Amino acid sequence: MIPLGLRYIALSSLSFSVMSLLVKLAGRTFPVMELVLARALVVTVLAYAHLRRRGRSLRTPALGLLLLRGTVGFAALTCFYFAVIHLPLAEATVIHFTNPVFTALVAVPVLKERLRPTEAVLALAGLAGVVLVTQPAVLFGRPSPLDPVAVTSAVVASVLAAVAYVLVRLMRELDASLIVFYFAALSVVLALPFTAASAVLPRGWEWLLLLGVGIATWFGQITLTLGLQHEEAGRAMTAGYLQIVFATLWGAVFFAQIPSSTTLVGAAVIVLSTLLIARRRGSPAGRV
Repeated sequence: MIPLGLRYIALSSLSFSVMSLLVKLAGRTFPVMELVLARALVVTVLAYAHLRRRGRSLRTPALGLLLLRGTVGFAALTCFYFAVIHLPLAEATVIHFTNPVFTALVAVPVLKERLRPTEAVLALAGLAGVVLVTQPAVLFGRPSPLDPVAVTSAVVASVLAAVAYVLVRLMRELDASLIVFYFAALSVVLALPFTAASAVLPRGWEWLLLLGVGIATWFGQITLTLGLQHEEAGRAMTAGYLQIVFATLWGAVFFAQIPSSTTLVGAAVIVLSTLLIARRRGSPAGRV
């Protein structure tokens, strides 16, 4: 049976892929910071309501870690949204999902975790699948159509996301909604000054588009946080590779971005390696 933590991560992958789709659609009209602010506002309200309904206080001795996680997460989110808007959806997602490697590396000294040899090989296989999907020019011998600034932004987002995931793992005893609330609330504060200068007023269905970004994020963030609290950071995030498959599907359906045969092979490698890691984590070892 697939461990609970990895099932949470799979659900978060689907939710975040929907979020990315909505961001790409909304990015045709709205600046990046306004999208970050819209997402943060919706998530802040939902997280606060969830905490109040359960009678949970906002007071916590881990305030410093929460503020650090929120700042790093805000920077990662901004870079990722920029990449999603300026790159094809599948490519932006697969570049971002180099973060399990960075997560595993950061988790070793910070969390004293270890990645078993077989799991490390499977994680590398997943990265090989990423290479097949992105088809970098240096390996495939043909010019890359990807914007180098957007690619750099995606890579930076990946590294920062890995740091944020490890910080979440350090706060495994905290309520998931509390972690999400502080991340979102801090993002509102940080995004407001940037948004004020270039805000675009939504019209009609655009309000629903922005609301959808927030709702998809809320569900994805909650399940992601729960997943990271149930599994070791490096292994848990490997299941997040499933988001690449969802992103490829949305790109084909909504933007006529039809994957090549090489891309499909890469996606298959990613899914297979993810499922194998999930099966190897079937024992309770390493769970919180």
